[in-house]
Amino acid sequence: MDLADKISSRQANVSVIGLGYVGLPLAVLFAEAGFEVTGIDLDRARVGSINAGESYIQDVPQRQLARAIAGDGPGRLVATTDYEALREADAVVICVHTPLSKTKDPDVSYILSAVHEIAKRITPGMLIVLESTTYPGTTLELVLPPLERAREQSLVVGKDFFLAFSPERIDPGQSDWTLFNTPKVIGGVTPECTEVARTLYECVVDQVVPVSSPMVAEMVKLLENTFRATNIALVNEVAIMCDRLGINVWEVIDAAKTKPFGFMPFYPGPGLGGHCIPVDPQYLAWKLKTLNYNARFIQLAEEINLAMPEFWVAKTQDALNDAGKAVKGSNILVLGVAYKRDVPDTRESPALDIIEHLRGKGASVTYFDPHVPEVVTETFRLTSIDRPQLGRGLVESDCVVIVTDHTDFDWAEVRRSAGIIVDTRNALGANRGVPSAAAVVAAGANG
Repeated sequence: MDLADKISSRQANVSVIGLGYVGLPLAVLFAEAGFEVTGIDLDRARVGSINAGESYIQDVPQRQLARAIAGDGPGRLVATTDYEALREADAVVICVHTPLSKTKDPDVSYILSAVHEIAKRITPGMLIVLESTTYPGTTLELVLPPLERAREQSLVVGKDFFLAFSPERIDPGQSDWTLFNTPKVIGGVTPECTEVARTLYECVVDQVVPVSSPMVAEMVKLLENTFRATNIALVNEVAIMCDRLGINVWEVIDAAKTKPFGFMPFYPGPGLGGHCIPVDPQYLAWKLKTLNYNARFIQLAEEINLAMPEFWVAKTQDALNDAGKAVKGSNILVLGVAYKRDVPDTRESPALDIIEHLRGKGASVTYFDPHVPEVVTETFRLTSIDRPQLGRGLVESDCVVIVTDHTDFDWAEVRRSAGIIVDTRNALGANRGVPSAAAVVAAGANG
């Protein structure tokens, strides 16, 4: 029985390397589709949690994970730290972390480590799919050669084993677009590779979109997030322009989006955060530097987006000055430190930069975020105040800075209780029916 038939009949064993926000949901989805799935992660705490049926990923409900671990569905998931499990795998999906170094060079060491372990245990007909976001050319230049030389053999891709790239498209906290109904792009090294990978993913997703090569698939992911990063930078700059002009940027956007063609609304805020949008364009920029090309849009967008926390700190300083207060010595309460609404993730969150700048100016900063009990950076460690303390915190703070507009915040209480509010998200503008006793400051929103 060839691999495609084993996949179609759910007799293939699937391994997922890396059990973070990409790997764990995918591993659970494969188990629910009827596959025997082994999740591999070197973090013993993660593996222990998974095998106990305890989810640490927001998009994987506890009940769903427990069912997959117990084998109550058609398939089953088990987690391990041991790469020896790969010897039983028919298909391996790599979902490891791909951070940037401090010099903004891609760190592909986790990919290389995973590929090294696969190469030592590769079996005839195995499918390997890379999902980790990386620069165009990674699959062909870094992943393919070690597999071709695996176990001191000369293996032929598309015949002895199959290799493809399929970019993850997960949006944490998103309920409308899930792993199942978000189209899955796949680019194989050969047409045979694409077809085998397509067969695997068609078992778990609603639509598969094949492309001509891994490099095209790699570029798809970077285009998607570069598009978002540059458009967010554009609207952030428009917000600054509107602030200077004294007009309401939110009114401008609301009116512009009534045009049924040629416009897509993006919204300003405190800066970029998360695992993808601030990072992915830099992979592309790095790759183009090796080809003696300067990715100017990416560079400019990064410059604008990175400057937004300082812009909002300046707005906070101005608001306090208008009230006859200095930033130094002021008590400032930050509402929300997650990088986006209703998630517990603080990776690259602009809230951390805002807090850092305010503390650097001598302010005493506290925060409230029901999704993030503690934040730890290289320079500070803060614990969220409790919800019962929030009312008092709003009243006693010299200024409240809204950074993340979680849906479970009581905006009526914020308006009633706070004296000065700096609103980076137009959270109060979206809740204007609530009476306010506060002086509200927002970029280009006319208070």
